[in-house]
Amino acid sequence: MKNLVLILFCFLSTYTMAQRPLPTPNDLLISTELLPGNQVAFRIYAPEAKKVTLGSGDIPDAVQRDLKKDSRGVWECIWSDAKPGAYAYHFVVDGVRVYDPKAPSAKETTAVLMVTEGDDVFSMKDDVPHGAISQRYYYSETLKQTRRLHVWTPAGFEKSKEKLPVLYLIHGGAGFDNSWSNVGCAGNILDNLLMEGKIKPMMVVMPNGTVDVKTPNILDRVPIFKDDLMTGLIPYIESNYNVYTDAAHRAIMGLSFGGLETLEVAMYHYDDFDYICPLSSGWWISDVWKKERGWTDKKEEKAARLKKIGADFNKTVKLLYFTQGGPEDLAYENGEETMKLFDAAGIKYEYSESPGGHEWIVWRKNLKDLAPLLFK
Repeated sequence: MKNLVLILFCFLSTYTMAQRPLPTPNDLLISTELLPGNQVAFRIYAPEAKKVTLGSGDIPDAVQRDLKKDSRGVWECIWSDAKPGAYAYHFVVDGVRVYDPKAPSAKETTAVLMVTEGDDVFSMKDDVPHGAISQRYYYSETLKQTRRLHVWTPAGFEKSKEKLPVLYLIHGGAGFDNSWSNVGCAGNILDNLLMEGKIKPMMVVMPNGTVDVKTPNILDRVPIFKDDLMTGLIPYIESNYNVYTDAAHRAIMGLSFGGLETLEVAMYHYDDFDYICPLSSGWWISDVWKKERGWTDKKEEKAARLKKIGADFNKTVKLLYFTQGGPEDLAYENGEETMKLFDAAGIKYEYSESPGGHEWIVWRKNLKDLAPLLFK
């Protein structure tokens, strides 16, 4: 029974599809809504609050706008005669400034506390040249939408004429394309490793691994990401940056759900990447989830695919490296099961565990340890 609970909790974390508490008015709340007649509604769910006002230096008379609470605990006010433009705003809830928790940008914004005593590889150091982290957009033919990504380039790249290899670095299921550069501290880690001469100059592309489409099975979104990566993202990078375009100078690494996406790419495009690194991930679905949700993981199909490509995979891929956070990692059993598939197919790989669970303390260490192995 204990193992079943552990497995279930693993997938709740990895795929963020957990059973939730009873719904509240906040679940479907639209916090800002454009209404007919150039009107805008502002809303926030704060059932225990005594007073809520709207704050903004851009919206006329915002500080005088008190919100009114309805019977559900939703506070609302209406701004009439809104002119076209962009407006910064916030709420003041019982005297406390609160940024809109339902705004799309709020989902990817978090406060980050840096504790570096005893390990400062992920901190920004004054005596280290710092690379640039840029935000770029490309149009995805696969998803028919504009997609965002983040790119790290080493210090001096702007004036350099040297081509760079590329690492595609993917976040987990609950993350965003800025996760690695934010709480993942990827920029600082790479800056420090480069200064120490432990890695080669490279470009690190951090894509949006979240495919926001409705599918009966969450795993059906994984091949969609794979297709977008290969037909949209990589061509965009290679047509806009001075980078190598061969497999010897491409690597892919992803954590948790991003590890699933990494493995999917490895299964069908292994000849495009010499370096493949799934972190804290696996390819299987527990029997509990199969029964409750009717999902399938196509394990037999994947096993057959690996056996088919096994010999060529070993000749083509220079490094396949699995990592886990140890037995306390919520994806530990997933990873073990996945490596058995590779064992059965005779595919060679390296493996290591790091102290910690399914968390950033493990994945930052993975990046620090594995980046020096790339492009050798």
